[in-house]
Amino acid sequence: MKFWKIAVLCILSVEVVGNASGLVTFASIKDWYAMLERPPGTPPNGIFGPVWALLFGLMGFALALVISKGSGKDRQSAVRWFLIQFLLNIAWTPAFFGWHRMDVALVIICMLIFAVALTVRHFGKIDRLAGWLLVPYLLWVAYACYLNAGFLLLNT
Repeated sequence: MKFWKIAVLCILSVEVVGNASGLVTFASIKDWYAMLERPPGTPPNGIFGPVWALLFGLMGFALALVISKGSGKDRQSAVRWFLIQFLLNIAWTPAFFGWHRMDVALVIICMLIFAVALTVRHFGKIDRLAGWLLVPYLLWVAYACYLNAGFLLLNT
């Protein structure tokens, strides 16, 4: 399969699945989340959607690079870590916004940081650009971890 087909498939898959997990937030944004005390540096609500769309696109393109260039155990390990971090990413939203369990969400996001860092490392072994494409995502997740911890401390 040609690279551009792999890239389109990976980007669309990551965008659809990643953004579908965000559907849980709609009900909570207007009531529960709106009443929370915010930690310093919390961005406006309108920032999150575009940032996640960009990050999911970068993730999908990085995955396409790894799938198209990697082989054997290195690729298998890289894709495994990608799936682990993606599942953790998807699990965070229902924990925080759906169940209103900021404590559980904080545990999930701490594991997510670790998993993304390992994904960056494994992707970088296969394709340097693929690893670097995940760095903004790692930084955003670290920032989101700060926000999660801040919300937990200020609202419990």
